Amino acid sequence: MIAQPFQYESPGTLQEAIALLQKYGDEAKILSGGHSLIPMMKLRFATPEYLIDINRIPNLAFIKEEGGHVRIGGLSREADLEHSELLKKHFPIFADVTKLIADPQVRNMGTIGGNLAHGDAANDHPAVMLALHATVVATGAEGEREIPIDEFFYGFYQTALAPDEILTEIRLPVPAHGTGSAYHKLERKVGDYATAGVAVQITLDKDNTVKYIGIGLTNVNPTPLRAERSEKVLFGQKLSEDLIAEAAQYASEDCSPSSDLRGSEEYKRAMVAVLVKRMIHKAVERARQK
Repeated sequence: MIAQPFQYESPGTLQEAIALLQKYGDEAKILSGGHSLIPMMKLRFATPEYLIDINRIPNLAFIKEEGGHVRIGGLSREADLEHSELLKKHFPIFADVTKLIADPQVRNMGTIGGNLAHGDAANDHPAVMLALHATVVATGAEGEREIPIDEFFYGFYQTALAPDEILTEIRLPVPAHGTGSAYHKLERKVGDYATAGVAVQITLDKDNTVKYIGIGLTNVNPTPLRAERSEKVLFGQKLSEDLIAEAAQYASEDCSPSSDLRGSEEYKRAMVAVLVKRMIHKAVERARQK
């Protein structure tokens, strides 16, 4: 199939893009990388009458450290994340996740802002953002507002972005010494959506006590899911194999996967438990290397 006819707009400033969103309302969609939106338009799952391409807008692609946060512009490409030395220094999880997203051609165009704004629980970045306790910056006619990542996803393909807002930035707290992070997803073939995926960031003190823990799950729930019970059982405790096993069990119980061509519900729950264990161990290994 092909997309239904639409009007194409290419504003040169953020203010122009926001004004177009206000003008066209629900009939408009933002185009950044397009690798989520365009396939949906071809299948006519999305039928916008107006397409607003924000790629000409300056100063929306950056990765920098400032004020205790790493700041990532919404138009930053997956390839930028993959090769950023700053992200490699603070968040090795990005090297894990970006290489699992589609293929190099897609990563050269796909953006982190588009990935999150799409609101798809099958995408990889939402789980990573949950693990890192990110903050999303949305810009609209009234200016910027910060949205904690736990308040950003609230329904199937639904986010907290207002109709006239654009996701312009992601802010990540710079992790403390002794922090490691890791992500992996089980996939049928390279570049496929996850059968299940797990993102972990953990901080340990000198006596192996968990001072910070974030665990996000990919494609095993209608919305991106934080493994809250798993985090609670680990936080403030001395890390042990028994605690890791308990956290893995809670994650497998608390997700809500659907049976499909990628596997049964039971299989996906089992894989969540396996991946939680493996990613905690990998994150801990990285934490101890610092």
